[in-house]
Amino acid sequence: MATHETKMLIIGSGPAGYTAAIYGARAGMEPIVVQGLQPGGQLTITTDVENYPGFRDVIQGPWLMQEMQAQAEHVGTRMMWDTIVEVDIANGPPYRAVGDSGDVYIGHTLVIATGAQAKWLGVPGEQELSGKGVSACATCDGFFYRGKKVAVIGGGNTAVEEALYLTNHSDDVTLIHRRGELRAEKILQDRLFAHPKITVLWNKRVDEFLGQPLQGGLKGLKLTDTVTNEVSEFACDGAFVAIGHAPATELFKGQLEMDDSGYLVVEPGTPKTARPGVFACGDVMDHTYRQAVTAAGTGCMAALDAERYLATLEFVKNEAEAVTA
Repeated sequence: MATHETKMLIIGSGPAGYTAAIYGARAGMEPIVVQGLQPGGQLTITTDVENYPGFRDVIQGPWLMQEMQAQAEHVGTRMMWDTIVEVDIANGPPYRAVGDSGDVYIGHTLVIATGAQAKWLGVPGEQELSGKGVSACATCDGFFYRGKKVAVIGGGNTAVEEALYLTNHSDDVTLIHRRGELRAEKILQDRLFAHPKITVLWNKRVDEFLGQPLQGGLKGLKLTDTVTNEVSEFACDGAFVAIGHAPATELFKGQLEMDDSGYLVVEPGTPKTARPGVFACGDVMDHTYRQAVTAAGTGCMAALDAERYLATLEFVKNEAEAVTA
């Protein structure tokens, strides 16, 4: 077991964590990134990325994360292959975290970039066909289904918003919901029902995603009527699971303010939490956009604010020493 101390401790990787590290390292804060169970975050399980600025051609999510990590290391970031299992925020700053390895990490500022995971149905074919017709992000992948038949699974705001967005690419969008009414806000429901490109299938449960990953990908869905138990198949080219996201904030319960969905609360327009020197960036605090580029942007903001925070502390310290000299 060892103790590692840094001016900026970053918990979690992905676009937010790596960007914070790049900016922090360039500012001389010698950041440490504790990468967690999934280094690189959700983009490591995303194949084609076509909407990240700077690339004319389609790039691969894992490659993009490898490049971000390499850049962060090149400018002076230490990458730790560990998973944080305990954090003490109440007694900081500095802030103390303990890894699964037993190592202790001390950060004079703390940047939280633990992200959020899309919720999945957990039925056969879902993970096997992920990226082969099955997605959890219409904004990310809808472009690939131009002119094709697509389905959205869910009944809340996320599902309705995804269905409406997909009409930019498809003239045949079907929303599939296991109940007879939606949970989405009324204004969204009104837009959905009025849209000529959207059909709703009520009382249908998705039991299986049909198709072969290496033979054309998704072909359709196996459905069960939740009222009659009748089984049917629904043919489609793309299916978007839109049943919400789960932010990775379990470590911080009781220590940082969260909203009703578990996302970390920050000062509007900033990555600042209510605790001095603690910043949240990326999907762990963003339940609206959830894009790689917006995550990277908030990672940049977190690093800049961390640098300013430390500079303010140093200024106050120097002023106090000058008075007592």
